[in-house]
Amino acid sequence: MRAPLRAGIAVYNDGHYHAAHDAWEAHWLDLETGTDDERLLHGLIQFTAAVHHAHRGNWEGAVGLAGSAREYLAELNAAYRACNVGAARRFLADLAADPELVERRAPLALSHEGEILTLADCAPAETAVAAHVLAEEWGYDEEPIERTGEFLRTDIDRGRAETPFQALLKDFVAGDGANRAIIYQRLEQHVDRRRSEVEDVAGLFE
Repeated sequence: MRAPLRAGIAVYNDGHYHAAHDAWEAHWLDLETGTDDERLLHGLIQFTAAVHHAHRGNWEGAVGLAGSAREYLAELNAAYRACNVGAARRFLADLAADPELVERRAPLALSHEGEILTLADCAPAETAVAAHVLAEEWGYDEEPIERTGEFLRTDIDRGRAETPFQALLKDFVAGDGANRAIIYQRLEQHVDRRRSEVEDVAGLFE
């Protein structure tokens, strides 16, 4: 749960309110309804949706989602899973009472283990989750991103300290947006190169 939890928090904190829920959704759907972990992710998904709607001026949607998000988080410890759940509940109460507050101040930043996570702070596994989520949000083909994540995990499992995939994914999610298309192109090239290497080795044993 750690990688998707932290990735979603970082995506949200960097202002990608709509995309953040995708980092949590797959894991949330696998959880038993009513468990604390399920309530946490369900609450966070609705939390980010409430902020998203408030920023779009959909006050009714923001109020409704803020209320339901607060209900999901209501019975959790204020620091459940080392997240600032208590602060999230207070912010949701304020948002439900006055959804236009997002026009006057930034929404609450989510934290984990006392850290306000951003995309630049993500560990490799978290970056891989965030990259997949943001590729879809930004209109890029997700397949090369998925393969990059797979190759990155393989390199880490094999103890490789130097791997181009880690830097490329980090630059893709947290780098200069003006250069994102170039970074994505380089990422595709590295994926194609690694795919060819894997196929060449596999052919030796056929």
